[in-house]
Amino acid sequence: QVQLVESGGGLVQAGDSLRLSCAASGRTFRDYAISWFRQAPGKERQFVALISRNSGITYYADSVKGRFTISRDNNKSTVYLQMNSLKPEDTAVYYCKASRAPTRVAGDFGSWGQGTQVTVSS
Repeated sequence: QVQLVESGGGLVQAGDSLRLSCAASGRTFRDYAISWFRQAPGKERQFVALISRNSGITYYADSVKGRFTISRDNNKSTVYLQMNSLKPEDTAVYYCKASRAPTRVAGDFGSWGQGTQVTVSS
């Protein structure tokens, strides 16, 4: 099974940008689709973006479409989430998830990272 570690979170102001990374260990990284989710305090974990194994398919939540871009480098076993024009409502812990098939559902089977905090001040 693949292990995931997120990084790149921080405290920024509205309108700023951040790039999150999801680094995987294991030789089978290219066999997994990767999804990003986020969870704000007191709220359910929600889907943000996903990318298929060969980057042929990407999909975004409506709330981030046009502002966030997901990409992957299979040679580095890393998926990135470029977040531009950040808003206070983007504040959450961001998690990446590896699954055999692309998924927008947090409850579907997969491996999770420990999360990275993103805080956007107004």
